[in-house]
Amino acid sequence: MFAVELLDVVMDGRLDTHGIVPRTWSGLPGVVWAPFLHADFAHLISNLIPGLVLGFFVLLSGRALLVTAVVWVVSGLGVWLTSPSMSITVGASGIVFGWLTFLIVRGLFNRDVWQVVGGLVILVVYGGILWGALPGTSGVSWQGHLFGAVGGVLAAWMTATSASGKPSTGRKAIQPGGLS
Repeated sequence: MFAVELLDVVMDGRLDTHGIVPRTWSGLPGVVWAPFLHADFAHLISNLIPGLVLGFFVLLSGRALLVTAVVWVVSGLGVWLTSPSMSITVGASGIVFGWLTFLIVRGLFNRDVWQVVGGLVILVVYGGILWGALPGTSGVSWQGHLFGAVGGVLAAWMTATSASGKPSTGRKAIQPGGLS
């Protein structure tokens, strides 16, 4: 990401035009590219520091690829559908918000006390950034933050397991000879 931002500086910010441009077919590929692009180095670092910590804990979950994919798509499409016309959204904060909410709520879906405790610790340490999911700061995509958070909750639900480690569907299994 540092190399991409350095290249963007050399190119006078032209790479940022490949971010998410709402409700245009030409802006849809920005869903893929936006997390790699940042407005400047300060923006990159503001995403990188919590991203490294939260990303590490998501890796420990054993479901990092699926979680990241769900968050990436939900965040990007949410921005594409709801951001102001003619705006361009760049940055990885949607993914950071998604990882944050995944880590906060996954214990509830898994019914795992230690994951709930871990989620509460993460909420205490990083919960303040959740205010970024609300509208109000000019130039900040609250849509990316909000839909990233939604993607994190969706990923936690999708990856939920029971105490036995098997997928938790909430439905009773049908056994030969009837319902159990």
